[in-house]
Amino acid sequence: MKKALLMVVSALMVVTTACSSGGGKSSSNTAAPTSAPAATSAGDASKEPVTLSIVAKDLMGDDPGVQKLVKGIEEGMKAEGKNIKLKIVPVQSGTYSEKLGLLLQSGNIPDLIYFQGGDYQFAVTQKILEDLTPFIDKSTNVKASMNVYNQERMKNYPYLLWLSPPNSAVPVVRQDWFDKTASGKDLLANPTSDNYYTFFKDLKEKSGAKYVYTVAGTLDELDVMFGQSFGLTSTWIKGDDGKFTYGKTTQFEKDKLLFYAKLYKDGLLDPEFLTKKWDTKEKAFYDGQAAIMAGTQGKVIDIYNNKSISQNGAAAKVMTLPPAKGKAQGYTPVDISKESRGFAIAKTSKNKEMAFAVLEYMAGQKGQMLDKLGVEGDEYQIVNNKIKLTDKFAAWFPHFVESTVNFKPDKEFDPATPYFSEPASKSLQMFASMSTKDNSFVIPAELAAKWDAASAKYKEFAADLVTGKKSAADFDKFVQEWNAAGGKEMTEYANKTIK
Repeated sequence: MKKALLMVVSALMVVTTACSSGGGKSSSNTAAPTSAPAATSAGDASKEPVTLSIVAKDLMGDDPGVQKLVKGIEEGMKAEGKNIKLKIVPVQSGTYSEKLGLLLQSGNIPDLIYFQGGDYQFAVTQKILEDLTPFIDKSTNVKASMNVYNQERMKNYPYLLWLSPPNSAVPVVRQDWFDKTASGKDLLANPTSDNYYTFFKDLKEKSGAKYVYTVAGTLDELDVMFGQSFGLTSTWIKGDDGKFTYGKTTQFEKDKLLFYAKLYKDGLLDPEFLTKKWDTKEKAFYDGQAAIMAGTQGKVIDIYNNKSISQNGAAAKVMTLPPAKGKAQGYTPVDISKESRGFAIAKTSKNKEMAFAVLEYMAGQKGQMLDKLGVEGDEYQIVNNKIKLTDKFAAWFPHFVESTVNFKPDKEFDPATPYFSEPASKSLQMFASMSTKDNSFVIPAELAAKWDAASAKYKEFAADLVTGKKSAADFDKFVQEWNAAGGKEMTEYANKTIK
């Protein structure tokens, strides 16, 4: 497993070296930090603990697992001279971002806040989130756990910290079904869109699946395989005149959507792709109705692999498929404008240094062992000087640090219970070697409504074209409607913003 873990770390290092150029800048204005305190200011463990309030989507005070996690953090930090007590702030049930917004608007602002959307108004408009740059600059563990995308996002938007691989998807297929095809080897040797089409037809026939590719209500999950091959190498495409045009209004997008329409017409794309949800998409894959679906590289692919094997046998492990090759090759370009989720520190906090010290501890080796593996004796055991995961580990997941960039356990994993399965490790490697930065940017508040309206026009037209309700002849009219809905102003802003 040590070898497998090193493969994961190496994959993320590839990202750092291979993807360190390009990308766009955020347009957001950043508030000046109120202070530049040391990141690991030590407290006196003999004194009363410093109470830190924390709110996070998956931190529920009545969850036994969360209680173990909180206890482990408090005891671990106290052993290092930082005596803290974590007080979990509950959020009402419902959409997390909305309920969190209501909590903060009420004046109840915790020291540590996990956002999953909705952060922009508090960071930029209301300016109640701390600039984390001075904390990170003086950190050791957090800085060492950041990948190149984390670094770029913090430069552009220094309010959210999320130590995780890019939340980007890769497509997977059942290995046993892939091996049944005659076209699989040719596909891997030359994964053009045409060869993928041939492979899809072959895969449907040999596997007996009802259709090949299933998605959860969005074409984005199909774009991870085909987008760049049609020339959609970034959100905004630079023309010969040096000006940027929204990629989804170009000939590249038209050609891509017509290809998707062909897949739909020929029964290769899930006929219910517009209404599928995450759970029904995954069920279709496990039940053998669909042959391919996309999931976030790393841990999600690990879950897909384990569930597929559990339901269909050891031969049904998943394998990551490469992105199609054409005008370019790569998975969906990675947005570096900002973290889409992560932890923030409130400017109203009286204990900013200690709040960041929690994040610093969790990014260290002891914190990561707890966050990733759970409690020794429960989620894992040390057997023959190796880390052996127990059945309880399946219900444990990291709340603070998903990245493995700085994860270096002092013992190897038992080969029978690796932290990442081989397919999960391979998905990280493949994404690292075939990922690029996007040039998207944070949408300013004054243009948010126009962006939403223009995006809705695109989604409606794309669905109609793929399902045959619209044709190629309608594309120019769609572009006009997109511009009229707010796209014109967005394009003007993009040309002023992207450097």
